Amino acid sequence: MPMLQLKEGMKAPVFEGTDQDGNTVKLADFAGKKVVLFFYPKDNTANCTEEACNLRDNWDLFLIKGFVVIGISPDNEKSHKGYIKKYNLPFPLIADTSKTILSDYGVWGEKKMYGRTFLGVIRTTFIIDEKGVIVKIINKVDTGEHSKQIFDLYIQ
Repeated sequence: MPMLQLKEGMKAPVFEGTDQDGNTVKLADFAGKKVVLFFYPKDNTANCTEEACNLRDNWDLFLIKGFVVIGISPDNEKSHKGYIKKYNLPFPLIADTSKTILSDYGVWGEKKMYGRTFLGVIRTTFIIDEKGVIVKIINKVDTGEHSKQIFDLYIQ
């Protein structure tokens, strides 16, 4: 089955998932707000932690600029809860163990590493405006400077 190719200017796919505390989180909950939706492969791995901590370290700036930040990976709620506690992450992480949201956003697909091919999360960030429209898609995430990347790309 071909991967859905989302483009800037398209409506963001609606989603519903469960966060680290077992709460239901839906895109509709954030209508009227700007959303940074970042998809990452795995809790407690070097690049993912660098990305999450960079977003955490710039949290106040996201709040000032009116952004909501949400992370999604295929890890389960328990893993997310421990990850948030360990790194003091201020934003929710959605457990997408069924990979439904990942598939809907076209970020679950074929990857190559060390000469082998496998299915996994293609690290991607979507910036969604107050009306639910994708305004920016970041395919080449700079994990150590991700917040700057977001602010540099997003023109208000």
